[in-house]
Amino acid sequence: MKNLKHTLTLFFLVLISTFGIAQQRKANKDTEAWRYEIEAVQTGTQGTYLIKVWSYSKKPEIAAEQSKKNAIHGIIFKGFPGKAGVPGQSPLTNNSNLEEEKADFFKSFFTDGGKYMKFVSLSNDGAVAAEDRMKIGKEYKIGVIVSVNVAELRKDLENSGVIKSLTSGF
Repeated sequence: MKNLKHTLTLFFLVLISTFGIAQQRKANKDTEAWRYEIEAVQTGTQGTYLIKVWSYSKKPEIAAEQSKKNAIHGIIFKGFPGKAGVPGQSPLTNNSNLEEEKADFFKSFFTDGGKYMKFVSLSNDGAVAAEDRMKIGKEYKIGVIVSVNVAELRKDLENSGVIKSLTSGF
């Protein structure tokens, strides 16, 4: 009887972890499509941007978590428009092929718990306001406010040789 309990417990632990891995793979698949929108929220402290990232997923909690990756990706490759009293920002790179050229770097950089996490944090502990949670068809569009330490992100990308320093000339 004791062995049966241990076997059943082990079975359920494996089942739960397999489900968690499958959910994370789905989240990564959603993120790899890089479907998101970024808008300015307010001017952050020097060297940071405070932005709202709209992410899409069938599970709202996954969209909220993936917003951190989306925020960093957007700062590097897309930039964002300004709004009244808050300036927009250009992307850190103008090289439209950079993601492919440095694919090995970015694959590692954006892994779950990867280096990108050093430069982003959720505002309000990731709480999503009711107006920032929309059901669109079979998926959710979730708006999360994040803070991105752009100064440190730029420095890290420059030190890694991914982007050129602002002082490197033309």
